Amino acid sequence: MSGPQCCENPPTLNPSSGSGQVQEFGGLSSYISGPSDSNAAVILISDVYGYDAPNLRKLADKVAAAGFYTVVPDFLHGDPYVPDTKPISDWIKDHGPDQGFENAKPVIEALKSKGITKIGAAGFCWGAKVVVELAKYAYIQAGVLLHPSFVSVEDIQGVKVPLSILGAEIDKMSPPELVKQFEAALNAKPELDCFVKIFPGVSHGWTVRYKDENAEEVKCAQEAHKDLLDWFAKHLK
Repeated sequence: MSGPQCCENPPTLNPSSGSGQVQEFGGLSSYISGPSDSNAAVILISDVYGYDAPNLRKLADKVAAAGFYTVVPDFLHGDPYVPDTKPISDWIKDHGPDQGFENAKPVIEALKSKGITKIGAAGFCWGAKVVVELAKYAYIQAGVLLHPSFVSVEDIQGVKVPLSILGAEIDKMSPPELVKQFEAALNAKPELDCFVKIFPGVSHGWTVRYKDENAEEVKCAQEAHKDLLDWFAKHLK
């Protein structure tokens, strides 16, 4: 249930990054950005490196600037994966996406208690599995999976809300052949809106683990971010 690609290009974590603020939300420490009076919210669910990743927070601020109340909860409870300390397979045993799914429920309730009526969720790698589970039970109104890990065709078949999947050409966790199977499963449900795209020349994790000095990586990440924003604008506004 793991692969080394999960762990490539680890970010330099920075708890003070971003223009939002960290506070407790739904029982979890969370990075929060965006208008508190919005009736639409987006939950961003991190990869194994957690919510302190600067590029993830930068994206949260971008989503917030589009008018969404944006929450990035610490589903890893202050224990993100640290490369070279233990095998990722051992770390996953203590941080299963099923736990993230359970932890997401009180976050969603906290959003509803603020008067928010439309909730979307986007998951990166590890977080994509959490979003799929939320989409199976319609806890959210729309979802986006970015270079998903641990997601099966059977998972996709169970989805009940509009779903976008943004995959990488170079991805052992969800190779293009698997993403195409995901697309076929979604297309078999004509009542569900879907958008599936495979980005050429990029690797697993590219949307939040790009290097700022690499113009091509930044360009591809920004294209994926735009697709994510367009999806939520379509289904949450």
